[in-house]
Amino acid sequence: MKKIINDPNAVVQEMAEGLAAAYPDDLEQLPGTTVIKRRTAPESNKVGIVSGGGSGHEPAHAGYVGKGMLDAAVAGEVFTSPTPDQIFEAIKAVDGGAGVFMVVKNYTGDVLNFDMAAELAEAENIKVAKVVVNDDVAVDDVASRRGIAGTILVHKMAGAKAEQGGSLEEVKAAADKAAENVRSVGMALTPCTVPAAGTPSFTLAENEMEIGIGIHGEPGIERKEIAPADDIAQELTDKLLADYDFSGSDTAVIVNGLGSTPEMELYIMNNKVQAILANNEINVYKTLVGEYMTSLEMTGCSLTLLQLDDELKQLLDEPANTLAFNG
Repeated sequence: MKKIINDPNAVVQEMAEGLAAAYPDDLEQLPGTTVIKRRTAPESNKVGIVSGGGSGHEPAHAGYVGKGMLDAAVAGEVFTSPTPDQIFEAIKAVDGGAGVFMVVKNYTGDVLNFDMAAELAEAENIKVAKVVVNDDVAVDDVASRRGIAGTILVHKMAGAKAEQGGSLEEVKAAADKAAENVRSVGMALTPCTVPAAGTPSFTLAENEMEIGIGIHGEPGIERKEIAPADDIAQELTDKLLADYDFSGSDTAVIVNGLGSTPEMELYIMNNKVQAILANNEINVYKTLVGEYMTSLEMTGCSLTLLQLDDELKQLLDEPANTLAFNG
């Protein structure tokens, strides 16, 4: 797989440098790290919001650094958790005295490293709390479910609550509620290739698709013949509705591209998803279509549903100004 890179072992550092160089008025890179933070100093008595994880999911996570969402994002190597010391640097950089809240995806390395960073921060009298997002219904064991595109909506709720002046406990309560009520599932038509590996993460025949893939190039739970977009939309939506009762609720929807899927195809998917939800008497409050959490150059998409109550609707409607999420 051809890639526009220099050194496969330097892609994350060079990406972080290039991102900071592109938006010097809004973002900065902490020296000696792959942490991207808001250019402004931490606000006094505002809870700082930190997230991150392996690279390769752009615009996640640095694309969500800005007013109304994250204060800093920590980029690990491709599909690899950031180290505790880098996370710790991000925590220190965004602490304004009200504590720091971490949004963590449910992968063993991420959970362990963010927890170790929190211990380092608490040793310096910085209060830290977290939410672990596990929205991927492709994994049967709930405790082992992966965090995927639903994480973006948890970023939004936590960030909005912090901007409102919520305490660390209030930010955690809003983020926990979002994480408990969000579900996602994905599918792929092609695998992805990690730069340092140089070979695809799995193989698919021209007439095959993979249902339930992970965002780190993991194969899915079922391989089958490629179907029309309406059939794929039906299958993904059915999986979410079978796992969580969204009936009669207001819902946020994300139709998320995984890296190489044209927007045309995502909108075709969304057209059927909206019809299915309407037929199930599920009111769509807000829809997001585009690339929010990718898997390098994988062709495919994921579908996310979040049940909203009055508080979550208000937080979703709060303004955000980031590279990848505005509104």
